Amino acid sequence: MRQNYKKSKKNKGLIDIFGFHAVNAALKNTKRIHQKLIISENLRTKFNNIEHLKSKVNEVNFVHNNKFNKIYGNEKNHQGIILRTSILKQPSIDEVIIKSKEKKSELVIMLDQVTDPQNIGSIMRSCAFFNCRTIIVSKNKAPDITSSMTKAASGALEIVNYIKVNNLSRVIEKFKKNNFWVVGFDNNSKDFINNVQLSNKCLMIFGSESTGLRKLTIKTCDQILKIPQKSNNQFEIESLNVANACSIAVYEYYKIHG
Repeated sequence: MRQNYKKSKKNKGLIDIFGFHAVNAALKNTKRIHQKLIISENLRTKFNNIEHLKSKVNEVNFVHNNKFNKIYGNEKNHQGIILRTSILKQPSIDEVIIKSKEKKSELVIMLDQVTDPQNIGSIMRSCAFFNCRTIIVSKNKAPDITSSMTKAASGALEIVNYIKVNNLSRVIEKFKKNNFWVVGFDNNSKDFINNVQLSNKCLMIFGSESTGLRKLTIKTCDQILKIPQKSNNQFEIESLNVANACSIAVYEYYKIHG
């Protein structure tokens, strides 16, 4: 999108969410405070009850389609709708662990230097679909929540925690002490995820597509697994991207504990 989304003092604590599904989900979230909703005139017919919208959002504006695209970029990106709303407060790691003690099973995802917002958004969407509620990333090696991430998540950001921490290794040890089995994913492993019984309480860790899991992260894992695959050597298709790999792994867990 063309608009500069750097946060000014005026917009501190706010985020612009775009995409029809992402905006619709955010509007349903009572934990958010909605400041402004900007809608292309092309979508006016989809919003019959404007007064209901105004009861949820401080300001609702309809903008001519050409002007909308001129300000916010290609319609493919924003789908003609943008919501400026408050950033959701994320729980602490301790709060996630305490809440997990109330449950028989719990899956948590950790991303080790995964930096692409759209990949992370896709992972959020898979997590939401298969009842996984927390993603943990490194504070210095992962993006903040962005507009492109929220669009890729397609509403999942409203129910999936995105927690940034200073030290992944310390967090891993904390989960271990609270009876979580830690599983890392690496293509060099000889063990396939579909051949093991995944623990009730499980922390799954995925590395970046370029470098995979760091050695330090691998050392902290209880088990290293990989996803079954049939590589296409002719066209050099040798692996899945991290979002697809995570989706399969989360589904394997869901089949057992869902």
